[in-house]
Amino acid sequence: MKRNVLLHGADYYPEQWLEHPDILTKDIEYLKKAKINVVSLGVFAWSVLEPEEGVYDFKWMEEIVDRLYQNDISIMLATPSGARPKWLSDKYEEVLRVDENRVRNLFGGRHNHCYTSPVYREKTAAINKELSRRFGKHPGVIAWHISNEFSGECHCPLCQQAFKEWLKERYQTIGQVNKAWETTFWSHRYQDFSQIESPSPRGEMQLHGLNLDWKRFVTDRTVDFVRHEVQAVKEEGSKLPVTINLMYDFNGLNYYKFRNVIDVVSWDTYPTWHKIPEADTAMDTAMQHDFMRSILKKPFWIMESCPTSTNWQSVSKLKKPGMLQAASLQAIAHGSDSVQYFQVRQSRGASEKFHGAVIDHYGGADTRVLKEVTGVGEALELLGETAGSVTVAKAAVLHDCENRWAMEDAQGPRNKGLHYKEAVMKSYGALRRAGLDVDIIDMEQSLMDYEIVAAPMLYLFRENFEEKAKEFVKQGGTLIFTYWSGIVNHTDLCFLGGTPHGLTDVFGIRSMEIDGLYDGEENSAIPKESASLILNKEYKCGNLCDLVALKGAEVLAEYSSDFYAGMPALTVNPYGAGSAYYVCADFEEEFYNELYEKIIKKHKITPLLTDIPKGVEVTSRENEQYRYLFIQNYNREPVSIVLSKEKEEIIYGEDNGEIPSFGTLVLKRKKDNS
Repeated sequence: MKRNVLLHGADYYPEQWLEHPDILTKDIEYLKKAKINVVSLGVFAWSVLEPEEGVYDFKWMEEIVDRLYQNDISIMLATPSGARPKWLSDKYEEVLRVDENRVRNLFGGRHNHCYTSPVYREKTAAINKELSRRFGKHPGVIAWHISNEFSGECHCPLCQQAFKEWLKERYQTIGQVNKAWETTFWSHRYQDFSQIESPSPRGEMQLHGLNLDWKRFVTDRTVDFVRHEVQAVKEEGSKLPVTINLMYDFNGLNYYKFRNVIDVVSWDTYPTWHKIPEADTAMDTAMQHDFMRSILKKPFWIMESCPTSTNWQSVSKLKKPGMLQAASLQAIAHGSDSVQYFQVRQSRGASEKFHGAVIDHYGGADTRVLKEVTGVGEALELLGETAGSVTVAKAAVLHDCENRWAMEDAQGPRNKGLHYKEAVMKSYGALRRAGLDVDIIDMEQSLMDYEIVAAPMLYLFRENFEEKAKEFVKQGGTLIFTYWSGIVNHTDLCFLGGTPHGLTDVFGIRSMEIDGLYDGEENSAIPKESASLILNKEYKCGNLCDLVALKGAEVLAEYSSDFYAGMPALTVNPYGAGSAYYVCADFEEEFYNELYEKIIKKHKITPLLTDIPKGVEVTSRENEQYRYLFIQNYNREPVSIVLSKEKEEIIYGEDNGEIPSFGTLVLKRKKDNS
């Protein structure tokens, strides 16, 4: 791949237009006009590449790849396993998934296949090797796009046996399984691994350890299938980087577990712009960008976005003028080296015929969408020097998938509306609004790279996290915990002896009880006027209120009402060279904004920019020589902003004292590496 080039592209399905050579010719013309320099090719092309078992037709793809390359358009070549041909399902039933009710699916849809099936693995390896043999060293092909949006699970006999083997490797003896899952409850002890089945509404669903391990197994099966696909393309000598396209806030797989089998993280971003204030949608999308970037902690790719409106969301809303540019540059600001769309040209039929595309059914070049896509291409050319630069964050927020699985299955203290993602968003948003870049990490990653770490609702502890947290604070870090943290171990067994487990001395408190509030029920926190950190006002809270006993911590705010009025609602405790804050309740967003702003100021953590206007997002990237500061306005009106420009060069946008609605300003500063 070329240096100093940001990728601008789209999913391309020429196999749908092979009977229309004039359209294929026009596609190239329009791609060049829109300054598109890469396409993703072959994602769902298996039935055209292999129309019959062992009968291949690559001529059309060879012609397309050559034509794209001749026109300076690179290719991310996909393996086609996301949707298999009908002949494969008809001849080999075992490739079809079995659902949790033990019913085998019919042919159809996407990802309706078993990752354990030896036949499916054999057939995917065969087609992948054929692709790699023909295109793996083609100068126009720059990466492998492995399958598409991995998801789902299979409960077939093959997967049941694989699950038993996975458990035996993990626990060694059936006695350890019984202990880890507390199977004595309801008299559900197992005598042998052969007796265990995956969770099912027709059988066992109340052993939380079983449910949690099944989800871990599904992730491991999927990771292993990705490894299988990658191995097939590599066996033919290809040295190209590989990626898989991930999805927004997807809870079915632990995405961090894919870090060792791919070279680049990519994801598909489809925000519902204009449904709520754009600044709120931007913050939510920003967290997903940072989550994807944090998996490998290097530049990622946007594999799919929509240049206009989708067709599968509840309302297919058009992007207002300027929104596509703002959304695309937000991805770059947060560490993406690409902006890519689904899709080049709208299909004529089937489920996505009305999904937005660079080229619509009209087929002309004079559309608003094509003009806006071209504008994005021009912006990416201007910002090409940022390609390859990284984000070095001082702050991190923990968002742990396994913790979320366990908490949402815990059956208490709220079985509807735990609001875990919202809790993570409140801490993330507050750190962002205070002017810090933020990594999104899980419990397997180190805390020592950061000055401040927020760990909201860390119900489950794994990977000796309590020891990591203790050492982080001891060495001078600032750690923020919330209610419902440190409750269970890695198999969802409750800790004995006080919570948050192993950290009562660090936080100087012990959680005694937690009150689940009904929807609409509220309490509030009154600031302590004599505290070392004083909040400006009383803040409302709801959903969950933790009742804690003090073990040395300072109280910063107290509950105002109910039988726990006067009890701690916010505490801080010095430990070693650092400080540990404990937020006892689910507070309104403004509470977190003020709290984090004051914590950052108190602990002398330097933000990217101060006095950031509401609705404005500030992010940074850097390389060995320069730091790039992206300032974006997500308000529907211009905002005034004062910048110190003595050492900075404007490389995108204009600084005339304000940033226009949905506008972007990019500053470049030479780093002092002395």
